[in-house]
Amino acid sequence: MIRLLTELSIKNFAIIDDISMTFNEGLTVLTGETGAGKSIIIDALTLLAGGRGSVDYVRHGTDKAEIEGLFTIGEQQEHIIYDVSDNFGIEIDDGMVVLHRTMTKGGKSICRVNGKLVTLAILREFGQTLIDIHSQHETQTLMNNETHIRLLDLFDERIIQAKEDYTALFNKYREKVAIYNELSEDDQASAHRLDLLQFQLKELEEANLSPDEDDTLEKERDYLLNFEKIHKAVQGAYDALYGDQRGIDWLNQAQLSLQENKSYDPFIAEKAEQLTDHFFQVEELSYDLRDFKDSLHYDVNRLNDIEARLHLIQQLKRKYGATVNDMLEYMAHIEDEINQLQNKDFHLERVMNEINGIVKDAWLEAEQMHFLRHEAAAALEKQIHSELKDLYLEHTTFSIDFQADVSANVSIDKKRELLNKDGFDTIKFMISTNPGEPLKELQKIVSGGELSRIMLVIKKIFAKQQGITSVIFDEVDTGVSGRVAQGMAEKIYQIATAAQVLCISHLPQVAAMADTHERIVKREHDGRTTTEIEHLSEKEVIEEISRMMTGATLTDSALQHGENLLSAARNFKESVK
Repeated sequence: MIRLLTELSIKNFAIIDDISMTFNEGLTVLTGETGAGKSIIIDALTLLAGGRGSVDYVRHGTDKAEIEGLFTIGEQQEHIIYDVSDNFGIEIDDGMVVLHRTMTKGGKSICRVNGKLVTLAILREFGQTLIDIHSQHETQTLMNNETHIRLLDLFDERIIQAKEDYTALFNKYREKVAIYNELSEDDQASAHRLDLLQFQLKELEEANLSPDEDDTLEKERDYLLNFEKIHKAVQGAYDALYGDQRGIDWLNQAQLSLQENKSYDPFIAEKAEQLTDHFFQVEELSYDLRDFKDSLHYDVNRLNDIEARLHLIQQLKRKYGATVNDMLEYMAHIEDEINQLQNKDFHLERVMNEINGIVKDAWLEAEQMHFLRHEAAAALEKQIHSELKDLYLEHTTFSIDFQADVSANVSIDKKRELLNKDGFDTIKFMISTNPGEPLKELQKIVSGGELSRIMLVIKKIFAKQQGITSVIFDEVDTGVSGRVAQGMAEKIYQIATAAQVLCISHLPQVAAMADTHERIVKREHDGRTTTEIEHLSEKEVIEEISRMMTGATLTDSALQHGENLLSAARNFKESVK
């Protein structure tokens, strides 16, 4: 299903008084004059996704700014946000997530996810899975080499599976390294640790604890503390049943009365049998009460012993565990640790052998990832070159550089040094925008316009794999025109076929591609400026596109150009369905 930002509400934010927007699938374009407040909406979404806030965002004369977004993600549990919600104990009902953020004029930030208060860091965890914001100047993601390797891994499902296998081994490797480092601490620290553990073990051994002893003693103490009530209850019940003119005596008289006359009526015969059965049952019950009463014994010395024992156990619980069973488990743990410290060299060698065995297995998985990544890199380079031609960067060379130069016979020590969470590969996206120029790292070569086009190409390729709910472009088309603008418009629309796209643009070519067109306007009410949203009809869309092409004056020629551009956009959209 298409995941999307369904509704957005913004109150008292910058020059926005109170606006609510409903979004649909596909491409939504927001246009408007410079300064109308288009980028303020992006700022609000950035804060909703966990961005850093400021009291300057709170509208003058108000106490707080509020931003709320409703996201529809479906109930198939495949979206990564379900893992995030499980981690933080937040329920997702009906496949919907509501993010809410309030900023007060005093500088306090209040965050909620599905109505539950969360920290800003947790809000950011959710926001990053739902909103992906790009602007011409927002390049950190694209410039981060860790992002490059993550994107390459997403390109080939075989790498994803291989990485899962590798990650399991790498995590096991790190656990063993932590154990080795703990064992390898200096001799003085080890001696102090050994003394402490031996003292603790001695104290626990002298206590001579038994499994579930605390529960057993507490039950016995409760019995002795309530002995008088128990004895009185049993004695009272027995006295009421047994003896002359007592319960059993009366039951006996009743059943004999019926038995003597049961031949005269079937009803009397039936009830006589029932009452006789009850009589014998109650009689047997009275004997049980008598025997239990006679067995009752109160031992004040035993109660004192129990209290003393429970006091000792309580003292130990403060140091070694919440229950006796926890303390016994801790006792077994420190026995193992004492053994390790007393036989430190032997255990160090054993753990290192285990580490080396895991490293060998992990290295094989890393080599498999390395091989698959080279195959994926060749295919990705080819696809990016094809996409770049559509944006008139046909002379641009894109390459994926593998930093790791690993020989066939790498020593085990070198393998341990090279392995990281991604295997042993470190990659960089390299580019040359002019023939004859050497390849350089992405951030060192491209201008803002070129970077925007490259970012669009990468986003188009990976939009579906990344699983982001809403992709948001903030004037990424600034500084381009003509055929380049048309190419960027087509790429933005293609991204919108795989994910919801919200785009702020000054380009008529982008606006013509919109499935939904909203205009941002700035108006004055009661001496105050405010930003408002206008949903454009088909006629208004033509007028807006024509105005974007020719300026404020709408001539018949300009309107005709607008209709032609809109018609061409419809033809393109039909061709990619």
